[in-house]
Amino acid sequence: MKRFLKNLPGKLSYIKNNTLKNSDITSVNIYFEDESRLGLLTILRRVLTTKGIKPIAPYQHKFDNLYLFGAFSPINGDHFLLEMPACNSETFQVFMDEFSSQKPDEFKIVVLDNGAFHHAKRLKIPPNIALVFLPPYSPELNPAEKIWRFIKDHLSMTIHKDLPALQNHVSQILQEHLTFETVKSICGNEFYKTNFRCIFNV
Repeated sequence: MKRFLKNLPGKLSYIKNNTLKNSDITSVNIYFEDESRLGLLTILRRVLTTKGIKPIAPYQHKFDNLYLFGAFSPINGDHFLLEMPACNSETFQVFMDEFSSQKPDEFKIVVLDNGAFHHAKRLKIPPNIALVFLPPYSPELNPAEKIWRFIKDHLSMTIHKDLPALQNHVSQILQEHLTFETVKSICGNEFYKTNFRCIFNV
């Protein structure tokens, strides 16, 4: 982990001096990317009760699920999420293509984990995206993990009768609670922000 953090400025400088050198890109941003499974199995959280009183919560034991792919910027709070039926190289390709088309004149530096489908040979990374891989088994270095916790906290202690009901609830949470300021607050790791701004003078 220390080696990754130490080498991050060099990786950003390489992207700036090579990938972007002859590019027509007008702006650059950094994002944290991750995927999360959301399902009908009730998410339980701790609650306050009177001493000696066992808490009671609604609960259902169902395993239908969907996946959210997301990218989140600690710089300005920009974020892009896409619901997918599975988590594999095909759906990751769709996400990358759709993400690329959002602000196509912006070059996107995407920090992500080493999921096998992130390294699939069939992937075609769009020209306005560069991937920066985290060390193996280091979720603490990816602030996007905290976004999923935020969403699941809002979904907790609730029963969804089917996937459309879950989809509607997730959409409501994203629209009402996942603001630009919230994303900056959750993902605003000072080490990443400082290095990004120093390298790209933003």
